[in-house]
Amino acid sequence: MDWTRRPRCDETPEWATLKHLRAAQTGFDVREALAQDAARFARLSQSAPGVFADLSRNRIDTEAEAQLFALARACGLEAHRDALFAGEAVNTTEGRAALHPLLRAPGEGSLIAGWPTAALADSHRAVLATLEALLAFAERVRADSAITDVVSIGIGGSDLGPRMAVQALTPFLTPGRRVHFVSNLDGHELADTLAALRPQRTLFLVVSKTFTTLETLTNARSAREWFLTQGGTDVARHFVGITTAVEAARAFGIETTFGFWDWVGGRYSVWSAVGLALAIGIGAEGFRQFLAGAHAMDAHFRTAPLEANLPVRLGLLDVWNRDVLGFGSRCVAPYHAHLARLPAYLQQLEMESNGKRVDLAGRALAVPSAPVVWGEPGTNGQHAFFQLLHQGTEVIPVEFIAVGRAQHGLAEHHAPLLANALAQARALMLGQLDAGGHRHFPGNRPSTFLLLDELTPYSLGALLALYEHRVFVSGSLWGIDSFDQWGVELGKQLARDLGPRLFSGDVTGLDAATAALIGRLRPFFEKN
Repeated sequence: MDWTRRPRCDETPEWATLKHLRAAQTGFDVREALAQDAARFARLSQSAPGVFADLSRNRIDTEAEAQLFALARACGLEAHRDALFAGEAVNTTEGRAALHPLLRAPGEGSLIAGWPTAALADSHRAVLATLEALLAFAERVRADSAITDVVSIGIGGSDLGPRMAVQALTPFLTPGRRVHFVSNLDGHELADTLAALRPQRTLFLVVSKTFTTLETLTNARSAREWFLTQGGTDVARHFVGITTAVEAARAFGIETTFGFWDWVGGRYSVWSAVGLALAIGIGAEGFRQFLAGAHAMDAHFRTAPLEANLPVRLGLLDVWNRDVLGFGSRCVAPYHAHLARLPAYLQQLEMESNGKRVDLAGRALAVPSAPVVWGEPGTNGQHAFFQLLHQGTEVIPVEFIAVGRAQHGLAEHHAPLLANALAQARALMLGQLDAGGHRHFPGNRPSTFLLLDELTPYSLGALLALYEHRVFVSGSLWGIDSFDQWGVELGKQLARDLGPRLFSGDVTGLDAATAALIGRLRPFFEKN
Protein backbone atom coordinates (compact mmCIF):
# COMPACT_ATOMS: atom_id res chain seq x y z
CA MET A 1 0.00 0.00 0.00
CA ASP A 2 1.11 3.55 -0.67
CA TRP A 3 1.14 4.91 2.87
CA THR A 4 1.89 8.42 1.60
CA ARG A 5 -1.74 8.67 0.46
CA ARG A 6 -3.21 7.96 3.88
CA PRO A 7 -4.91 11.05 5.36
CA ARG A 8 -3.16 12.94 8.12
CA CYS A 9 -5.11 13.68 11.28
CA ASP A 10 -5.49 17.36 10.41
CA GLU A 11 -7.02 16.49 7.03
CA THR A 12 -10.04 14.63 8.42
CA PRO A 13 -13.50 15.88 9.38
CA GLU A 14 -12.88 14.31 12.80
CA TRP A 15 -10.06 16.77 13.39
CA ALA A 16 -12.36 19.75 13.00
CA THR A 17 -14.75 18.13 15.49
CA LEU A 18 -11.89 17.67 17.97
CA LYS A 19 -10.91 21.31 17.69
CA HIS A 20 -14.55 22.25 18.27
CA LEU A 21 -14.62 20.02 21.35
CA ARG A 22 -11.55 21.78 22.66
CA ALA A 23 -13.23 25.15 22.30
CA ALA A 24 -16.35 23.85 24.00
CA GLN A 25 -14.27 22.48 26.89
CA THR A 26 -12.58 25.74 27.79
CA GLY A 27 -12.39 25.70 31.54
CA PHE A 28 -12.40 21.91 31.80
CA ASP A 29 -11.41 21.05 35.35
CA VAL A 30 -10.09 17.60 36.25
CA ARG A 31 -11.00 18.15 39.90
CA GLU A 32 -14.64 18.65 39.04
CA ALA A 33 -14.63 15.82 36.52
CA LEU A 34 -13.41 13.31 39.11
CA ALA A 35 -15.70 14.64 41.83
CA GLN A 36 -18.85 14.61 39.68
CA ASP A 37 -18.30 11.35 37.77
CA ALA A 38 -17.91 8.28 39.98
CA ALA A 39 -17.09 6.11 36.96
CA ARG A 40 -14.39 8.37 35.51
CA PHE A 41 -11.46 6.45 37.00
CA ALA A 42 -12.82 3.11 35.79
CA ARG A 43 -13.36 4.42 32.25
CA LEU A 44 -10.02 6.18 32.04
CA SER A 45 -7.82 3.47 33.53
CA GLN A 46 -6.77 0.16 32.09
CA SER A 47 -4.69 -2.94 32.65
CA ALA A 48 -2.39 -4.25 29.95
CA PRO A 49 0.37 -6.90 30.10
CA GLY A 50 2.71 -5.93 32.92
CA VAL A 51 1.31 -2.38 33.29
CA PHE A 52 -1.68 -0.61 34.84
CA ALA A 53 -2.42 2.91 33.61
CA ASP A 54 -4.55 5.68 35.13
CA LEU A 55 -5.41 8.41 32.60
CA SER A 56 -8.21 9.95 34.67
CA ARG A 57 -6.28 13.07 35.69
CA ASN A 58 -5.78 14.23 32.12
CA ARG A 59 -7.84 17.07 30.66
CA ILE A 60 -9.98 14.82 28.53
CA ASP A 61 -13.47 13.38 28.75
CA THR A 62 -15.15 10.37 27.19
CA GLU A 63 -16.60 12.43 24.34
CA ALA A 64 -13.15 13.67 23.33
CA GLU A 65 -11.64 10.22 23.65
CA ALA A 66 -14.41 8.74 21.50
CA GLN A 67 -13.68 11.35 18.85
CA LEU A 68 -9.99 10.44 19.02
CA PHE A 69 -10.88 6.81 18.31
CA ALA A 70 -12.93 8.00 15.33
CA LEU A 71 -9.95 10.08 14.21
CA ALA A 72 -7.66 7.03 14.45
CA ARG A 73 -10.01 5.02 12.24
CA ALA A 74 -10.29 7.86 9.75
CA CYS A 75 -6.48 7.93 9.51
CA GLY A 76 -6.31 4.16 8.89
CA LEU A 77 -4.45 3.40 12.11
CA GLU A 78 -5.63 -0.21 12.26
CA ALA A 79 -4.46 -0.95 8.72
CA HIS A 80 -1.16 0.82 9.41
CA ARG A 81 -0.67 -1.25 12.57
CA ASP A 82 -1.42 -4.46 10.66
CA ALA A 83 1.10 -3.46 8.01
CA LEU A 84 3.75 -3.03 10.70
CA PHE A 85 3.21 -6.60 11.89
CA ALA A 86 2.96 -7.95 8.34
CA GLY A 87 6.45 -6.72 7.50
CA GLU A 88 5.37 -4.10 4.97
CA ALA A 89 7.75 -1.23 4.26
CA VAL A 90 6.22 1.18 6.78
CA ASN A 91 9.62 2.89 6.95
CA THR A 92 8.82 4.55 3.65
CA THR A 93 11.78 6.90 3.21
CA GLU A 94 14.22 4.00 3.50
CA GLY A 95 11.97 1.42 1.84
CA ARG A 96 12.18 -0.95 4.82
CA ALA A 97 10.01 -2.83 7.22
CA ALA A 98 10.14 -2.07 10.95
CA LEU A 99 9.88 -5.60 12.25
CA HIS A 100 11.18 -5.19 15.80
CA PRO A 101 8.15 -7.15 17.15
CA LEU A 102 9.51 -10.18 15.29
CA LEU A 103 12.59 -10.07 17.52
CA ARG A 104 10.49 -11.09 20.53
CA ALA A 105 8.10 -13.57 18.89
CA PRO A 106 8.66 -16.96 20.55
CA GLY A 107 9.48 -20.07 18.59
CA GLU A 108 7.20 -22.48 20.40
CA GLY A 109 4.00 -20.80 19.24
CA SER A 110 2.88 -17.21 19.38
CA LEU A 111 0.60 -15.45 21.81
CA ILE A 112 -0.70 -13.57 18.76
CA ALA A 113 -3.02 -15.84 16.77
CA GLY A 114 -1.77 -16.29 13.23
CA TRP A 115 1.39 -14.28 13.75
CA PRO A 116 4.16 -14.40 12.70
CA THR A 117 2.63 -15.02 9.30
CA ALA A 118 3.88 -17.53 6.75
CA ALA A 119 5.39 -14.63 4.79
CA LEU A 120 7.65 -13.91 7.76
CA ALA A 121 8.63 -17.53 8.40
CA ASP A 122 12.14 -17.26 6.96
CA SER A 123 12.87 -14.03 8.83
CA HIS A 124 11.50 -15.53 12.03
CA ARG A 125 13.71 -18.59 11.71
CA ALA A 126 16.75 -16.36 11.22
CA VAL A 127 15.76 -14.34 14.31
CA LEU A 128 15.42 -17.48 16.42
CA ALA A 129 18.72 -18.93 15.20
CA THR A 130 20.56 -15.71 16.03
CA LEU A 131 18.86 -15.53 19.42
CA GLU A 132 19.88 -19.07 20.31
CA ALA A 133 23.50 -18.40 19.31
CA LEU A 134 23.50 -15.12 21.21
CA LEU A 135 22.11 -16.61 24.41
CA ALA A 136 24.44 -19.60 24.22
CA PHE A 137 27.37 -17.20 24.00
CA ALA A 138 26.00 -15.14 26.89
CA GLU A 139 25.82 -18.26 29.05
CA ARG A 140 29.41 -19.20 28.16
CA VAL A 141 30.57 -15.76 29.24
CA ARG A 142 28.59 -16.05 32.47
CA ALA A 143 30.23 -19.41 33.15
CA ASP A 144 33.74 -18.06 32.49
CA SER A 145 35.12 -17.07 35.90
CA ALA A 146 38.06 -15.35 34.20
CA ILE A 147 35.74 -12.59 32.89
CA THR A 148 34.63 -10.20 35.60
CA ASP A 149 33.84 -7.10 33.52
CA VAL A 150 31.91 -6.57 30.29
CA VAL A 151 32.22 -3.24 28.48
CA SER A 152 29.61 -2.44 25.83
CA ILE A 153 30.78 0.22 23.37
CA GLY A 154 28.06 1.83 21.26
CA ILE A 155 26.06 5.02 20.95
CA GLY A 156 22.45 6.07 20.47
CA GLY A 157 20.18 3.07 20.13
CA SER A 158 23.18 0.80 20.44
CA ASP A 159 23.75 2.15 23.95
CA LEU A 160 20.63 3.73 25.46
CA GLY A 161 18.46 0.61 25.46
CA PRO A 162 20.96 -1.89 26.91
CA ARG A 163 22.36 0.68 29.35
CA MET A 164 18.91 1.59 30.65
CA ALA A 165 17.77 -2.05 30.87
CA VAL A 166 20.89 -3.26 32.70
CA GLN A 167 20.46 -0.54 35.33
CA ALA A 168 16.71 -1.19 35.57
CA LEU A 169 17.30 -4.89 36.23
CA THR A 170 20.13 -4.48 38.72
CA PRO A 171 18.67 -7.05 41.19
CA PHE A 172 18.77 -9.68 38.43
CA LEU A 173 22.43 -9.19 37.51
CA THR A 174 24.94 -11.91 38.32
CA PRO A 175 26.92 -11.05 41.47
CA GLY A 176 30.61 -10.57 40.86
CA ARG A 177 30.27 -9.51 37.23
CA ARG A 178 30.10 -5.86 36.28
CA VAL A 179 28.59 -4.48 33.07
CA HIS A 180 29.86 -1.10 31.88
CA PHE A 181 28.80 1.15 29.01
CA VAL A 182 30.83 3.61 26.99
CA SER A 183 29.17 5.81 24.36
CA ASN A 184 30.47 9.37 24.51
CA LEU A 185 33.20 10.46 22.13
CA ASP A 186 34.60 12.41 25.07
CA GLY A 187 37.55 10.26 26.13
CA HIS A 188 36.91 10.94 29.80
CA GLU A 189 34.13 8.34 29.85
CA LEU A 190 36.31 5.59 28.39
CA ALA A 191 39.33 6.56 30.48
CA ASP A 192 37.30 6.50 33.69
CA THR A 193 35.87 3.08 32.79
CA LEU A 194 39.21 1.52 31.87
CA ALA A 195 40.93 2.83 35.00
CA ALA A 196 39.27 0.18 37.16
CA LEU A 197 39.67 -2.75 34.75
CA ARG A 198 42.25 -5.44 34.02
CA PRO A 199 42.65 -6.50 30.39
CA GLN A 200 42.59 -10.27 30.88
CA ARG A 201 39.42 -10.01 32.98
CA THR A 202 37.50 -7.82 30.50
CA LEU A 203 35.28 -8.57 27.52
CA PHE A 204 34.52 -5.72 25.10
CA LEU A 205 31.38 -5.62 22.98
CA VAL A 206 31.65 -3.31 19.96
CA VAL A 207 28.13 -2.44 18.84
CA SER A 208 27.85 -0.81 15.42
CA LYS A 209 25.69 -2.14 12.59
CA THR A 210 28.00 -0.79 9.87
CA PHE A 211 31.20 -0.81 11.96
CA THR A 212 31.74 2.79 10.82
CA THR A 213 30.09 4.83 13.61
CA LEU A 214 32.62 7.52 14.53
CA GLU A 215 32.09 7.52 18.28
CA THR A 216 31.96 3.74 18.59
CA LEU A 217 34.99 3.01 16.42
CA THR A 218 37.07 5.71 18.11
CA ASN A 219 36.27 4.26 21.53
CA ALA A 220 36.82 0.70 20.29
CA ARG A 221 40.25 1.49 18.84
CA SER A 222 41.29 3.23 22.05
CA ALA A 223 40.02 0.28 24.09
CA ARG A 224 42.03 -2.12 21.93
CA GLU A 225 45.15 0.04 22.31
CA TRP A 226 44.68 0.09 26.10
CA PHE A 227 44.12 -3.67 26.10
CA LEU A 228 47.39 -4.35 24.25
CA THR A 229 49.55 -1.80 26.08
CA GLN A 230 48.32 -3.10 29.46
CA GLY A 231 49.54 -6.61 28.62
CA GLY A 232 46.38 -8.05 27.11
CA THR A 233 46.70 -10.79 24.54
CA ASP A 234 44.25 -12.46 22.17
CA VAL A 235 42.07 -9.61 20.90
CA ALA A 236 39.80 -12.14 19.26
CA ARG A 237 38.89 -13.63 22.65
CA HIS A 238 38.31 -10.31 24.41
CA PHE A 239 36.48 -8.35 21.68
CA VAL A 240 33.09 -9.25 20.19
CA GLY A 241 31.31 -7.47 17.37
CA ILE A 242 27.59 -6.71 17.18
CA THR A 243 27.54 -5.79 13.52
CA THR A 244 26.61 -6.79 10.00
CA ALA A 245 30.03 -5.69 8.70
CA VAL A 246 31.82 -8.96 9.43
CA GLU A 247 34.89 -8.21 7.28
CA ALA A 248 35.42 -4.80 8.89
CA ALA A 249 35.19 -6.43 12.31
CA ARG A 250 37.65 -9.10 11.28
CA ALA A 251 40.10 -6.44 10.10
CA PHE A 252 39.80 -4.94 13.59
CA GLY A 253 40.77 -8.31 15.09
CA ILE A 254 37.30 -9.57 15.99
CA GLU A 255 36.33 -13.12 15.10
CA THR A 256 33.06 -13.53 17.03
CA THR A 257 30.23 -11.45 15.60
CA PHE A 258 26.45 -11.35 15.94
CA GLY A 259 24.43 -9.61 13.27
CA PHE A 260 20.96 -8.18 12.85
CA TRP A 261 18.85 -6.93 9.98
CA ASP A 262 18.28 -3.64 8.18
CA TRP A 263 14.73 -3.59 9.55
CA VAL A 264 16.07 -3.29 13.10
CA GLY A 265 16.21 0.43 13.83
CA GLY A 266 18.72 1.56 16.44
CA ARG A 267 16.18 2.76 18.99
CA TYR A 268 14.25 -0.52 18.58
CA SER A 269 17.30 -2.77 18.79
CA VAL A 270 17.65 -3.73 22.47
CA TRP A 271 15.66 -6.90 21.64
CA SER A 272 18.32 -8.00 19.12
CA ALA A 273 22.00 -8.87 19.43
CA VAL A 274 22.45 -5.24 20.54
CA GLY A 275 21.12 -6.47 23.89
CA LEU A 276 24.02 -8.90 24.40
CA ALA A 277 25.30 -6.96 27.43
CA LEU A 278 21.87 -7.33 29.01
CA ALA A 279 21.74 -11.04 28.17
CA ILE A 280 25.12 -11.54 29.83
CA GLY A 281 23.95 -9.56 32.83
CA ILE A 282 20.60 -11.26 33.50
CA GLY A 283 21.16 -14.59 31.76
CA ALA A 284 19.38 -16.40 28.95
CA GLU A 285 16.19 -17.06 30.90
CA GLY A 286 16.00 -13.47 32.10
CA PHE A 287 16.46 -12.22 28.54
CA ARG A 288 13.71 -14.56 27.32
CA GLN A 289 11.40 -13.11 29.97
CA PHE A 290 12.32 -9.62 28.78
CA LEU A 291 11.31 -10.62 25.24
CA ALA A 292 8.17 -12.34 26.53
CA GLY A 293 6.93 -9.18 28.25
CA ALA A 294 7.38 -7.20 25.05
CA HIS A 295 5.70 -9.92 23.01
CA ALA A 296 2.69 -9.90 25.33
CA MET A 297 2.35 -6.14 24.77
CA ASP A 298 2.68 -6.76 21.01
CA ALA A 299 -0.24 -9.17 21.24
CA HIS A 300 -2.29 -6.61 23.15
CA PHE A 301 -1.50 -3.84 20.64
CA ARG A 302 -2.21 -6.00 17.61
CA THR A 303 -5.46 -7.60 18.76
CA ALA A 304 -7.22 -5.39 21.33
CA PRO A 305 -10.00 -3.08 20.08
CA LEU A 306 -8.89 0.54 19.93
CA GLU A 307 -11.10 1.47 22.88
CA ALA A 308 -9.36 -1.12 25.09
CA ASN A 309 -5.86 -0.81 23.62
CA LEU A 310 -3.44 0.90 25.98
CA PRO A 311 -0.76 1.91 23.43
CA VAL A 312 -3.53 3.37 21.26
CA ARG A 313 -5.13 5.27 24.14
CA LEU A 314 -1.79 6.73 25.21
CA GLY A 315 -0.80 7.61 21.65
CA LEU A 316 -4.12 9.36 21.06
CA LEU A 317 -3.75 11.20 24.36
CA ASP A 318 -0.35 12.40 23.17
CA VAL A 319 -1.92 13.83 20.00
CA TRP A 320 -4.66 15.46 22.09
CA ASN A 321 -2.16 17.00 24.52
CA ARG A 322 0.29 18.14 21.85
CA ASP A 323 -1.99 19.48 19.14
CA VAL A 324 -5.40 20.14 20.65
CA LEU A 325 -4.37 21.42 24.07
CA GLY A 326 -1.02 22.77 22.89
CA PHE A 327 1.25 21.19 25.53
CA GLY A 328 4.74 21.19 24.01
CA SER A 329 6.52 19.11 26.64
CA ARG A 330 6.03 15.99 28.73
CA CYS A 331 7.86 15.15 31.94
CA VAL A 332 8.61 11.49 32.74
CA ALA A 333 9.07 10.89 36.47
CA PRO A 334 9.92 7.28 37.36
CA TYR A 335 9.65 6.69 41.10
CA HIS A 336 12.27 3.95 41.04
CA ALA A 337 16.01 4.61 41.18
CA HIS A 338 16.77 1.75 38.78
CA LEU A 339 14.72 3.51 36.09
CA ALA A 340 17.00 6.56 36.20
CA ARG A 341 17.97 6.19 32.53
CA LEU A 342 14.42 5.63 31.28
CA PRO A 343 13.76 9.33 30.49
CA ALA A 344 16.93 9.45 28.35
CA TYR A 345 15.88 6.26 26.57
CA LEU A 346 12.41 7.70 25.92
CA GLN A 347 13.90 10.96 24.65
CA GLN A 348 15.48 9.09 21.78
CA LEU A 349 12.55 6.77 21.22
CA GLU A 350 10.02 9.58 20.89
CA MET A 351 11.97 12.62 19.77
CA GLU A 352 14.06 10.82 17.16
CA SER A 353 11.04 8.84 15.95
CA ASN A 354 8.50 11.65 15.76
CA GLY A 355 10.60 14.79 15.72
CA LYS A 356 9.73 15.44 12.08
CA ARG A 357 8.50 18.47 10.14
CA VAL A 358 7.25 16.77 6.96
CA ASP A 359 4.83 13.92 6.36
CA LEU A 360 5.33 10.71 4.39
CA ALA A 361 4.71 12.58 1.13
CA GLY A 362 7.29 15.25 2.00
CA ARG A 363 4.70 17.92 2.74
CA ALA A 364 5.17 20.30 5.66
CA LEU A 365 3.15 19.31 8.71
CA ALA A 366 0.26 21.59 9.61
CA VAL A 367 0.43 20.71 13.32
CA PRO A 368 3.33 20.14 15.76
CA SER A 369 4.61 16.58 16.16
CA ALA A 370 6.61 15.12 19.06
CA PRO A 371 6.69 16.98 22.38
CA VAL A 372 9.93 17.55 24.25
CA VAL A 373 10.36 14.53 26.54
CA TRP A 374 12.45 14.94 29.67
CA GLY A 375 12.63 13.95 33.31
CA GLU A 376 14.45 12.54 36.30
CA PRO A 377 13.58 9.97 38.96
CA GLY A 378 11.42 10.89 41.93
CA THR A 379 11.90 12.00 44.58
CA ASN A 380 14.97 13.87 43.26
CA GLY A 381 12.89 15.73 40.71
CA GLN A 382 10.63 17.07 43.44
CA HIS A 383 13.59 19.04 44.78
CA ALA A 384 14.62 20.28 41.35
CA PHE A 385 12.04 21.03 38.64
CA PHE A 386 8.69 20.19 40.24
CA GLN A 387 8.42 23.85 41.28
CA LEU A 388 7.96 24.71 37.60
CA LEU A 389 5.46 21.88 37.13
CA HIS A 390 3.30 23.18 39.97
CA GLN A 391 3.57 26.95 39.56
CA GLY A 392 5.25 27.61 36.22
CA THR A 393 3.53 29.58 33.48
CA GLU A 394 3.35 26.59 31.11
CA VAL A 395 1.27 23.47 31.68
CA ILE A 396 3.44 20.34 31.36
CA PRO A 397 1.78 16.92 31.58
CA VAL A 398 3.64 14.58 33.92
CA GLU A 399 3.94 10.83 33.55
CA PHE A 400 4.47 9.09 36.87
CA ILE A 401 5.86 5.55 36.84
CA ALA A 402 5.70 3.62 40.09
CA VAL A 403 6.43 0.04 41.15
CA GLY A 404 4.33 -1.71 43.78
CA ARG A 405 6.88 -4.14 45.20
CA ALA A 406 10.35 -3.05 46.25
CA GLN A 407 13.38 -5.29 45.72
CA HIS A 408 15.30 -4.15 48.77
CA GLY A 409 14.93 -4.83 52.47
CA LEU A 410 14.88 -1.23 53.73
CA ALA A 411 11.47 -1.21 55.36
CA GLU A 412 11.18 2.54 55.92
CA HIS A 413 11.70 3.61 52.31
CA HIS A 414 9.14 2.19 49.90
CA ALA A 415 5.84 3.38 51.38
CA PRO A 416 7.08 7.01 51.66
CA LEU A 417 8.38 6.80 48.08
CA LEU A 418 5.01 5.68 46.73
CA ALA A 419 3.23 8.21 48.94
CA ASN A 420 5.31 10.94 47.33
CA ALA A 421 4.39 9.78 43.82
CA LEU A 422 0.70 9.70 44.72
CA ALA A 423 0.95 13.05 46.51
CA GLN A 424 2.63 14.82 43.61
CA ALA A 425 0.02 13.63 41.15
CA ARG A 426 -2.71 14.72 43.56
CA ALA A 427 -1.05 18.08 44.24
CA LEU A 428 -0.70 18.84 40.54
CA MET A 429 -4.41 18.22 40.16
CA LEU A 430 -5.72 19.91 43.32
CA GLY A 431 -3.43 22.90 43.55
CA GLN A 432 -3.82 25.29 46.46
CA LEU A 433 -6.58 27.72 45.63
CA ASP A 434 -7.25 29.15 49.08
CA ALA A 435 -3.86 30.83 49.27
CA GLY A 436 -2.77 33.98 47.49
CA GLY A 437 0.41 35.29 45.95
CA HIS A 438 3.44 33.08 46.18
CA ARG A 439 1.54 30.27 47.89
CA HIS A 440 -1.14 29.97 45.19
CA PHE A 441 -1.03 26.76 43.13
CA PRO A 442 -3.46 26.78 40.18
CA GLY A 443 -3.82 22.99 40.05
CA ASN A 444 -5.74 21.28 37.23
CA ARG A 445 -2.38 20.15 35.86
CA PRO A 446 -2.62 16.85 33.98
CA SER A 447 -0.80 13.65 34.77
CA THR A 448 -0.78 9.98 33.85
CA PHE A 449 0.09 7.28 36.36
CA LEU A 450 1.69 4.01 35.19
CA LEU A 451 2.03 1.24 37.75
CA LEU A 452 4.05 -1.98 37.59
CA ASP A 453 3.51 -4.66 40.21
CA GLU A 454 7.27 -5.31 40.24
CA LEU A 455 10.20 -4.28 38.08
CA THR A 456 11.22 -7.56 36.41
CA PRO A 457 12.57 -8.50 32.98
CA TYR A 458 8.99 -9.30 31.92
CA SER A 459 7.40 -6.06 33.12
CA LEU A 460 10.28 -3.94 31.77
CA GLY A 461 9.90 -5.59 28.37
CA ALA A 462 6.18 -4.88 28.41
CA LEU A 463 6.70 -1.25 29.46
CA LEU A 464 9.22 -0.55 26.69
CA ALA A 465 7.04 -2.17 24.02
CA LEU A 466 4.12 -0.08 25.29
CA TYR A 467 6.14 3.07 24.65
CA GLU A 468 7.27 1.83 21.22
CA HIS A 469 3.73 1.23 20.04
CA ARG A 470 2.48 4.45 21.60
CA VAL A 471 5.03 6.39 19.54
CA PHE A 472 3.91 4.51 16.42
CA VAL A 473 0.27 5.48 17.07
CA SER A 474 0.91 9.20 17.38
CA GLY A 475 3.31 9.16 14.43
CA SER A 476 0.72 7.32 12.36
CA LEU A 477 -1.89 10.01 12.99
CA TRP A 478 0.58 12.78 12.19
CA GLY A 479 1.34 10.97 8.93
CA ILE A 480 5.09 10.82 9.50
CA ASP A 481 7.74 8.12 9.22
CA SER A 482 8.54 7.21 12.82
CA PHE A 483 11.41 4.92 11.76
CA ASP A 484 13.86 7.19 9.94
CA GLN A 485 16.19 9.84 11.38
CA TRP A 486 17.62 11.91 8.55
CA GLY A 487 18.09 14.90 10.83
CA VAL A 488 20.86 13.08 12.66
CA GLU A 489 23.02 12.76 9.55
CA LEU A 490 23.83 16.39 8.76
CA GLY A 491 25.82 16.98 11.95
CA LYS A 492 27.82 13.80 11.32
CA GLN A 493 28.75 15.00 7.84
CA LEU A 494 29.84 18.41 9.06
CA ALA A 495 31.91 16.88 11.88
CA ARG A 496 33.90 14.84 9.36
CA ASP A 497 34.83 18.09 7.61
CA LEU A 498 35.60 20.10 10.74
CA GLY A 499 37.74 17.52 12.55
CA PRO A 500 40.83 17.89 10.30
CA ARG A 501 40.50 21.69 10.37
CA LEU A 502 41.27 21.71 14.09
CA PHE A 503 44.73 20.45 13.16
CA SER A 504 45.27 22.34 9.90
CA GLY A 505 43.69 25.63 10.90
CA ASP A 506 42.03 25.88 7.49
CA VAL A 507 38.78 27.84 7.85
CA THR A 508 38.11 28.36 4.14
CA GLY A 509 34.41 28.48 3.36
CA LEU A 510 33.26 28.42 6.98
CA ASP A 511 30.89 30.88 8.63
CA ALA A 512 32.48 33.55 10.80
CA ALA A 513 31.43 32.01 14.13
CA THR A 514 32.76 28.52 13.34
CA ALA A 515 35.98 29.96 11.93
CA ALA A 516 36.54 32.08 15.03
CA LEU A 517 35.94 29.14 17.37
CA ILE A 518 38.39 26.98 15.42
CA GLY A 519 40.90 29.81 15.80
CA ARG A 520 40.47 29.72 19.57
CA LEU A 521 40.70 25.93 19.71
CA ARG A 522 43.61 25.62 17.28
CA PRO A 523 46.38 26.12 19.90
CA PHE A 524 45.25 22.99 21.75
CA PHE A 525 45.99 20.88 18.66
CA GLU A 526 49.26 22.44 17.51
CA LYS A 527 52.31 20.25 17.86
CA ASN A 528 54.80 21.50 20.43
